[in-house]
Amino acid sequence: MLGIIGGSGLDQLSGLEITERRACATPYGEPSADLVFCTLRGQALVFLPRHGADHSIAPHHINYRANMWALQEQGARNVVAVSTVGGISGTMVAGALVVPDQIIDYTHGRESTYFDGIKQPLQHIDFTLPFCADMRRRLLAAGRTCGFELLDGATYGATQGPRLETAAEINRMERDGADIVGMTGMPEAVLARELGLGYAMLAVVVNPAAGKGNNAKTVSLDDILTVSDAAMKKVRLILDALGSDRGD
Repeated sequence: MLGIIGGSGLDQLSGLEITERRACATPYGEPSADLVFCTLRGQALVFLPRHGADHSIAPHHINYRANMWALQEQGARNVVAVSTVGGISGTMVAGALVVPDQIIDYTHGRESTYFDGIKQPLQHIDFTLPFCADMRRRLLAAGRTCGFELLDGATYGATQGPRLETAAEINRMERDGADIVGMTGMPEAVLARELGLGYAMLAVVVNPAAGKGNNAKTVSLDDILTVSDAAMKKVRLILDALGSDRGD
């Protein structure tokens, strides 16, 4: 079963049939919302809105451990995370769709492992390549099926939020090698790895990051919403194509 993490709008996928909404308890507390189970042309999907059903949970307050545990426990084996991001490098323009291949973690204070030596014994996992190669390939193929150009490869910088970054912080991240910036990729990606889930991200660039382009002095939240609404129409088509892929 394919798991999808993201915001609202999943029920607008063509051919989607919602079969159940299920509340889940985990050893790490409750996930952000009830899991929504669906079928898409016979393919089983499970959807979880990471910020809650009403988009009220801030990035640093998301119970990432409960979210990933619930998806895995309820049968997901692969996960696609849909994330909105700011563009740092020149190719990451507003409206671009990106399948990143690397992460730099700038977050702090988040519960970021199951192997904490308390509920599970301490273990060290390999995280050299933080995203699943097969799921990245499938996402890129789904984009081609829909006639969309998905940018193959980028370094995602994960920041704490919920505030946006300063121009100086973005300059530092650019020097570090980050191409895009978001607030939810970590610890989501590493928790997926610890659970053995194939995890990939479909990142939607909704604005130039602070200090970049027309956001040299301020970031327009209205512009972000406009770009996001248009891009999410493409995202839904890509997820439609991916959900129809029997490679899962």
